[in-house]
Amino acid sequence: MNPRQAMRHLITRTGYTMVPGAYDTLTARLVEQAGFTAVYLTGGGFSRANGYPDMGLLTLGENVRFIGRTVEAVAIPVIADADTGYGNALNVIRTVREYEKAGVAAFHLEDQVSPKKCGHYDGKEVISTAEMIGKIKAAVDTRQDGDMVIIARSDSRAIEGIDAAIDRVNAYLEAGADVGFVEAPQTVDELRIVGRRLCGPALVNVFEGGKTPMLSASALEAMGFRLGIYPSQTHRAAIRAAQRVLRAMREDGDTHRVEADLATFQEREEAVGTARWRALEDRYLRIEEG
Repeated sequence: MNPRQAMRHLITRTGYTMVPGAYDTLTARLVEQAGFTAVYLTGGGFSRANGYPDMGLLTLGENVRFIGRTVEAVAIPVIADADTGYGNALNVIRTVREYEKAGVAAFHLEDQVSPKKCGHYDGKEVISTAEMIGKIKAAVDTRQDGDMVIIARSDSRAIEGIDAAIDRVNAYLEAGADVGFVEAPQTVDELRIVGRRLCGPALVNVFEGGKTPMLSASALEAMGFRLGIYPSQTHRAAIRAAQRVLRAMREDGDTHRVEADLATFQEREEAVGTARWRALEDRYLRIEEG
């Protein structure tokens, strides 16, 4: 199976798939090397990696460059964050074209007003259900590869309540989306309701510090969720690790006290596949020298 076919398999089979988030291409490679079957390219993580909050400040072109480099670097399916589609239904057409050319296996569109905010920030606004249905239909009609998965996300829980958010996502599924995503349920009971009432494969967003309770993969699977994205754990780990190293350098003048927690030179090179590139270098240099 190619990555899009593998993504289709993940949403049609029974069971729950954990999809860790990556905020850059190297992190996506680490997700793959850790044995996960898919990786999530978090728009919020990429924004923060560029020094911005998750407030829709990066452009379609900036995100597509990141996505394209990362798809090329891994063999597992890539789920990409498409925010609001960067505008109205016409902008969605352009976004789907660019994401499809970049090679993503799946992407999610949300019903926030553009520019969007992190799904767990306060002060979000949403467009009408009818406008979002139009955006979903534009995405479905634009998609050329039927295996590319369209995930419909609603951020309306905080504004209209959980029942309305579920109704919205079900309307998006009826319009042609493949997976439903109710962002930011606020209780365990709400998670159960979402898992039970969505009329299609359900995705859940899992991270500490947001509005949604943290549950285990087995608990989420029992509720009926098919996919779980874990957007910020790797980034939070990297921030804390960098802070520890920098503190040691400033206080001690070296990194001896944290060296045992750092990747070795060899592990660093394995993360980016240096041996493979050296082998290719040797192969083609021999042709040139011959």
